[in-house]
Amino acid sequence: MINNEDFAKRLQEVIDFYGESASSFSEKIGVQRSSISHILSGRNKPSLDFVLKILSTYPEVELYWLLNGKGTFPTSNTLSTEASKNSVTPLDIQAKLKLNENGEKEIERIVIFYSDGTFKNFQN
Repeated sequence: MINNEDFAKRLQEVIDFYGESASSFSEKIGVQRSSISHILSGRNKPSLDFVLKILSTYPEVELYWLLNGKGTFPTSNTLSTEASKNSVTPLDIQAKLKLNENGEKEIERIVIFYSDGTFKNFQN
């Protein structure tokens, strides 16, 4: 079960990290401003759709960290990317891609969400 108060703190941490206001954050993830306000105040619990919108807009946010506070935010990849944002070249990006023997991208992880709110995370 998600602790609403702790989730609200982590959500505020994400908003602050990206330098967003609650209003601009809500626009970017495609929800009403009141949804953010109600979750931050503890009035409402976040829906699965709400969480998925955050993850799809900000892929640096880890699901397990957002829901349970375990893991890291920002991810170590985000920190290195933020630090070297101005010096990234296409060759750097290509070197970081995980390719299999055939030169194709590999699946890193698959997350399956169940209707009861639980999920399974499969990592390669």
